[in-house]
Amino acid sequence: MRLCRFALLPVSLMQEKHKMMMSEMVTKLTNVCWDKCITSTPGSKFSSGETTCLTNCAQRYLDMTVIIAKRFEMQ
Repeated sequence: MRLCRFALLPVSLMQEKHKMMMSEMVTKLTNVCWDKCITSTPGSKFSSGETTCLTNCAQRYLDMTVIIAKRFEMQ
């Protein structure tokens, strides 16, 4: 039973590392897109231009993340 717990430790550590990386990615995405798209003090909701900009920014960020990850896999 004790050996089983130790065998799962690397999996658990990888899961925690993955969670941390995802959290960092979301934080960076939020900061980058907010700074790029929100140019004035936001009101109670985003303008259509801000919404479009945020959507496009987030999509480009995620697309680039996938491209970079695939390139690292090839190496």
